[in-house]
Amino acid sequence: MVNKPDFLGGNGQDHFRPELQVESPEGELHLRFLIPSHQEFALPATGIREVIELSPDRITPIPNASPLLLGTLNLRGRVIWVADLGQFLGEATVLNTDRAEIPVIAIEEQDTIVGLAVEEIGGMDWLDAQHLLTPTNIPDTMAPFLRGEWLLNAQHKQCLRLLDQTAILRSARWAG
Repeated sequence: MVNKPDFLGGNGQDHFRPELQVESPEGELHLRFLIPSHQEFALPATGIREVIELSPDRITPIPNASPLLLGTLNLRGRVIWVADLGQFLGEATVLNTDRAEIPVIAIEEQDTIVGLAVEEIGGMDWLDAQHLLTPTNIPDTMAPFLRGEWLLNAQHKQCLRLLDQTAILRSARWAG
C-alpha cells in the first residue's frame, strides 16, 4: 500500500479545490502609503530598495541643508539622504517626527538611493497601469513626479496616485 499525502483527498486523484486556488494577480506589485496630508500614493515595488521603520534619532540632521531633507541615515553601511516626501511634493503639512518610528521608503535607481519619509505604510497591492488616468486637481509642484492615478472611489473622489521614482531621484529640488 502506498502512503498518500493528506492534501490529496479521497480517492487519491489530484483534484483542485476551488477554495484553494489563488487568483492570478493583474498588473504589477506596488507599495501604497500616505503622506502627512493623508493623500495616498504608490510606488512600483521594482524601484524600492527597502522599507524600514526607524527611530527619528537614527536620522542625523544636517545643518544648512534643504528644508526638504530630514537628514542622513546609515543604511547597511551606506549613508543616504532622507527627505519628507510630502514637503518634496509641495504639501504644506510637515511630517511629524516626534513619534517612536518613522516609515522610510528607500528608492534606488542605478547607484543613487534616497530615503522618503512618509506618514504611514499602507501595504503592497497588485495594480494595473492600464487603468491609470491622467491626474486631476494636482498642484504644479507635484505634477512632474506623477505617472497617473487610479480612481478608487468616484463618489468620495478618492484616488491613488502613482509616483515616478526616477523623476524624484533626478529632481533639481535636491539642490535647493
